[in-house]
Amino acid sequence: MKTVEVVGFKREDLGKSYAKRLRLEGLAPCVLYGGEETIHFAAPMILFRDIVYTPEVCFVELNIEGTIKKAVLQDVQFHPVSDVLLHADFLELKDDKAVKMEVPVKFVGSSPGLMVGGKLVSKLRKIKVKALPANMPENVEVSIEGLELGKSVRIGDIEAKDYEILYNSSVTVASIAIPRALKSAQSKGE
Repeated sequence: MKTVEVVGFKREDLGKSYAKRLRLEGLAPCVLYGGEETIHFAAPMILFRDIVYTPEVCFVELNIEGTIKKAVLQDVQFHPVSDVLLHADFLELKDDKAVKMEVPVKFVGSSPGLMVGGKLVSKLRKIKVKALPANMPENVEVSIEGLELGKSVRIGDIEAKDYEILYNSSVTVASIAIPRALKSAQSKGE
């Protein structure tokens, strides 16, 4: 599991004008909750690039004035026009407490439907899972082995190891679409 380090400084004030001043200095107002106490801090916006703009799941090691906390980025808010980072919420990780995260889907195996010209149509890019931090997967492997034209793989077909998938088992993850050229060839052959 990828770990990103973020250095932060405790905030004295919590008002809007103070938060605005922080953003002008290139700092993002942040909150860490889920531990013994809620910690309000500010961190350089540049450090969020490796956390926010990646498809990978990553844990965050927060260094708030020398105190090290393990966390995950729970929520992030951006300005609707300028895309400036407005606020970030972190959830402190405990080794004995399960956490919910969205994890990328990784397709494995070879599909006969793809080999004859079908197209893999992914319905879900990420799947929400619940696991202890030590068992959190980097991705959820979805097997497309043996998938024929027009067939689908569903959440219920996924083998979850040491984690729980938080979707209904009937939800479609991906399917093999039949291209128009193959459809018209099939209809002419009948």
